[in-house]
This record gives sequence, C-alpha cells and structure tokens, in this order.
Amino acid sequence: MRRHLAAALLWAALTAAGLWAARVDLLPLAAAREAAIIDEAFRLLLRLSVPVFAFVLAVLIYSLVRFRVRGEPREEGPPLFGRGIVPWVWLGVTSALAVYVIFNPGLRGLAELRANPTADLVVQVEGSRWQWKISYPQYDMTVREVVLPVGRRVRFDVTATDVLHSFWIPAFRVKIDAVPGMTTRVFVTPTVAGSYEDSYHLRLQCAELCGLGHNLMASPVRVVDAGGFEAWVARGKSR
Repeated sequence: MRRHLAAALLWAALTAAGLWAARVDLLPLAAAREAAIIDEAFRLLLRLSVPVFAFVLAVLIYSLVRFRVRGEPREEGPPLFGRGIVPWVWLGVTSALAVYVIFNPGLRGLAELRANPTADLVVQVEGSRWQWKISYPQYDMTVREVVLPVGRRVRFDVTATDVLHSFWIPAFRVKIDAVPGMTTRVFVTPTVAGSYEDSYHLRLQCAELCGLGHNLMASPVRVVDAGGFEAWVARGKSR
C-alpha cells in the first residue's frame, strides 16, 4: 500500500507541475478569429494530456527506482501481467478521454471554424515554383503581397499550376493544400493589424516540400484598418 501511495503522490506532483507549466503561453502571434479557436483547442488538449503523460512518467520512474538492480543482472526477471481493476480503469478512462476530444474540441471546433460560409472579400492565391500570385477579383488587381482589412471575413481560393504546394499563414493558424487543377478554400477573419515587419508569423508560406526553392516560397502579409485597405486598393488601381 505504501508503495502505491508513493507512486500516486509522484503522479500527483508531476501532474501539478505539468499543469503549471502548461499555463505558460509559448504560442506565436494569433492574428485571426480562427487562430484563437485553434489555440484554445490546443491548450485544452495540452491540459487533458498532462495527467495521462504524468501517469506514464510516474510509473516509469517508480519502476526504475523500485525494481533497479545493481550491477549486471544474473538472470531475467519474472514476467509481469496486468491484473485486477487497474488496467480496466486505465482503459476506460483513456477511451472516454479519446471519445471526449473527438467531440470537444474536435467536432465543436470544426463547427466554429465553418459556421459562416460567406465572405466580405475573396482573394485568389496561385502557387507556382517558387512564388505566390495573389489576386483580388473584386478590384481586378494582382499583387505579390497579401493585404487584408481587419475585422472582415476573407475567403482564400487556393490552387497551383505545377506541383502540390500548401497555403499556410502561421499567425492565422490556417493551412490548406494548393493542388494543380483544383481550387481549395479557407476562411479567415483577421483581428489584429500588423505586418511581416512586425511579426515573422505574418507571412504566406508554402508548407509542402515542393523543390529546391521551397523555403523561399513566401509572401508578406499585411493587416490594415478599413481606411488603409481602401487607400491601398486606390493606389493599386491607379498604377
């Protein structure tokens, strides 16, 4: 009983330490509504995983200390078989946890991300080795940077001309394949004004290994207020 109590106390201590460490925010800039939803899902999964990982770690440490052998072992130890209620409890708890995360944040998060299929602005993005072409069909403009108005819902229509690429803006936490001959779509609502000069995470980056110049396939992203966006459009149309 004392041995089990020691392992339980170790599990509790490791769980407490893990939950405290999970409070430290190490995630990069979140500049979109979608980023906030995905970050919250990540934090929830992290908190749920801490007791499970702490249990495995506690059993491992306890076994190393309790059953250690000094020097070279002269023979193999006896086989150990799981008996009693503990394996069944472990199976039940982890199975229930797996089913729970399918619904929350899994299906619930997807429903939040797909709740609004309408867009205020459509941006067409075409990937080719090794650059992006960004077009604004509403304004008949084609540019090399992504400029978006803060607070407006944007739909990206993504495709490619040669090989498989992947549309990824780290600060928005959205990523979707750019497939030749196919148009894929992703929605974003920027919530924070900023630019690539302010944060390295405000960039459109290819996330699919597509050749020697893959790492160079990036375009800056700039989020501005409504007035700044209209001014940018006016300057672009006057050229």
